[in-house]
Amino acid sequence: MPLITSNKTQPTYDVIVVGSGAAGGQTAYTCAMEGAKVLMLEAGRNYDPVTETPMFQTNGQAPLRGGNTTDKPFGFHDATVDGGWSVPGEPYTSASDDPERKFWWWRARMMGGRTNHWGRISLRNGPYDFKPYSRDGLGFDWPLRYEDVAPYYDKTEMLVGVFGTSPGMENTPDSPPGVLLPPPKARAGEMLAQQRAKQLGIPVIPIHRAVLTVQQDANRLPAILHPNNPKAQRVLADAMRSRAACFWATPCGRGCSIKANYQSTTVHIPPALATGNLDILPNAMAREVTYDGSGKATGVIYIDKATGQEGRVQGKVIVLAASSAESVRILLNSKSAQFPNGLANSSGKVGKYIMDTVGASLNGHIPALEDLPLHNEDGAGGAHVYVPWWLYKEQLAGKLGFARGYHIEFSSGRHMPSATTAAGMEWITGGSYGRKFKEDARRYYGTAMGFAGRGEMIPNDDSYCDLDPKMKDKWGIPVLRFHWKWSAHETRQAAHMQKTFAAIIESMGGKVRTPPTEGRKAIEPGGKIIHEVGGTIMGADPKTSVTNQWCQTWDVKNLFITDGGPFVSNADKNPTLTIMALAWRSSDYIIDQLRKGNL
Repeated sequence: MPLITSNKTQPTYDVIVVGSGAAGGQTAYTCAMEGAKVLMLEAGRNYDPVTETPMFQTNGQAPLRGGNTTDKPFGFHDATVDGGWSVPGEPYTSASDDPERKFWWWRARMMGGRTNHWGRISLRNGPYDFKPYSRDGLGFDWPLRYEDVAPYYDKTEMLVGVFGTSPGMENTPDSPPGVLLPPPKARAGEMLAQQRAKQLGIPVIPIHRAVLTVQQDANRLPAILHPNNPKAQRVLADAMRSRAACFWATPCGRGCSIKANYQSTTVHIPPALATGNLDILPNAMAREVTYDGSGKATGVIYIDKATGQEGRVQGKVIVLAASSAESVRILLNSKSAQFPNGLANSSGKVGKYIMDTVGASLNGHIPALEDLPLHNEDGAGGAHVYVPWWLYKEQLAGKLGFARGYHIEFSSGRHMPSATTAAGMEWITGGSYGRKFKEDARRYYGTAMGFAGRGEMIPNDDSYCDLDPKMKDKWGIPVLRFHWKWSAHETRQAAHMQKTFAAIIESMGGKVRTPPTEGRKAIEPGGKIIHEVGGTIMGADPKTSVTNQWCQTWDVKNLFITDGGPFVSNADKNPTLTIMALAWRSSDYIIDQLRKGNL
C-alpha cells in the first residue's frame, strides 16, 4: 500500500486520515502499526527530505543570498516548498480591517505539513496546564489530567527522539529515566546568559528538542513502544536504524536528509508504509466528510488538485488531522438538512475558542562576545537552552497583572551569515565600508542575541473562525473568515516579556537594540507564531464541547479530530509534542473500539 493516485484507492478503509503532519502522521503510524488499513489524504505534494534537503549549501549559494521573500518568509532554504501565510488560490478573510484584529493563517501544502520546518521544541504540558480553570478561574479545564497523557508523552519522546534533562521544576514535567537523549552543550552566549540570568533569579536550563544527539536504541525501544507486536517491533527497529545522529550540518528548518530531526516524513510515514497497511494520496484537498442517514461518517469528498476532479473515498473511521483551522473548515462545509450548522456542531462550538501562542521579542548586542577566537557553534537547529516559566507563585498570588505565563527562547552564536547580516550591524557601527566593514564583521559576528517569549493565551469569545459568506477558493470551497482579539492578559504578558528581555541583556553587559515597548505594540499578530489550536475543543459535556477526551466527536462516534483543534487551552509549551501524544492516545482508542466492533 504505497503512494497512490485517485484511481488506485481501495473500495473501503478501516481508517481515513486527513493530513500528514504531526497529528496525521502519528495517527496513521499508530493505526497502521496495529494492523488497520489506512488511507492518508494530503492536500499538498509529495515531499521527501532525504532527497530534497540542501544539507550543505551555504546561503551564499542561494538566490538573494538565502534572504526572505513572500513565497519563502523563512528564507530560500526553508523546507516549506508550497505554503505559508499566503497560499495562491487558497485565500482566507478577516472579519475586521483593524490590524490588531487580524489573524495570520499559516498552511504547509506538502507531505509532512509543518513538521518539516518547525522549531522542534518539545515541551510537555504540566498538571496546571490541563486544569487552568481550577487554578485561576479563567478559561476551561481539560476533561483529562496530566497523568492520563504522561504515558503517551513517554512513548512519543522515545519514538521521535527528544533530547533534554529532567530538572524537577514546577509544572515543567520530567521524563522517566531512559526516555530522553543527552542534551548538547550550551554555546558561549547561552552559557553567559545562564550565568547572568541566575543573578536575576531566572533559570536557564537545557531545552527539549526533537533532534537525535545519539542514535536511537533500536534493540530496546521497539519492544517498549509496541509490546506483543513482533511485526511492529521489527519495522520500527529498521526505521530507527535508518536514522543517524545529528552532526550539526545545517539548520533543521531545511529538513534533514539523514533523518536526525523529527519530521513526519522521516519518522512516522516510512515505518507506517513499511507495514503494508498505509496508502497515501497526495494533492487531495479534502472538502467535506460524508455520512449516512443515521449520522454515521462514511468517507471524505476531496478535490484531486492534479486533475481538478472530485473524488470520494470510504472508511469505517474518519480522522481529521488537517490542522485545527482546516479541520474546522471541513466540518463547517459538511452541512446538510441533517447537520445544518456543520458536522459535529450540535453544541455550536465548532470554530470557537481558537488560540495562538503569545509572542514578543527583543534583540541586543553583547560586547563580551566580541572578537572571540574562531570556534564552531553549530548545533541542533536552534537554542540548546531556554527559560521555563518561573513565576507561578507570584502569578497565582495576583502580583503580575496577567494570569498565564511564558517561556523564553533565545538565539546566540555564530550562525550562518545571510544577506541581512551586514544590515544587522549598522545600529552598532553606524555603517562602515571597505576594510573597516571587514574589520567590523569579524569583530561583531556572533555578538547579537535575540530573545523571544512564547506565552499562554486564554480562550475568549472574540477569537473564532467561521465560513466567509461569499468567498471561495480556486476549487469552489468556501473559505474561513477569522475573528480575533487579544485580551489584556496577553498584552500585559507581552509587556512583561519585554522588560524581562531587557533586564537579561543588560545583566550580560549588553545594549538593547530598541527600547522595550508597551505590550499592545510588542505582541505579534494572532497566528504569527504558527501555534494555532482550538476550534473543536474537547470537554465532558456535549452541550459545551465538540469532542470527548478521546478526540471523538460527540455527535458522530466514528469521527475523530486529532490535530490541535480539541485543545482546551494553549499553554506556553509548544503544542506539537502534545498533539502527537494525544493523537497516539486517541489512535489506541480507535483501534480498541474497532476490534470491539463499536465503530
